[in-house]
Amino acid sequence: MLNEVAALPEGEPLAYTSVLTTVRVLEQKGYVGHRQEGRAFLYSACVAEQEASRSEVGHMLGRFFGNSRERLMLALLGDGEITPDELESLKRAIAEAESSSREADA
Repeated sequence: MLNEVAALPEGEPLAYTSVLTTVRVLEQKGYVGHRQEGRAFLYSACVAEQEASRSEVGHMLGRFFGNSRERLMLALLGDGEITPDELESLKRAIAEAESSSREADA
């Protein structure tokens, strides 16, 4: 967990109870597990980051966007904070998805 702690922003103290609550929720969802060493619990990931991301995006898609990928993308594009590089990356991803869709239909 040291790498994760090092990635946290400096100067923003976190309440112990808030961190503990978050870790417990992640453990209940099956994303992390723990083992005890002495009096300390050591937590580690149980799910790959990409799998966890996909699962949570799917949950958010259903909960907030009625399972509409289009509504999600429009919400992301409409916030005015997307960079030209991000737009280019999205264009490439859309082109690849179109190509894959055509191949699947053929």
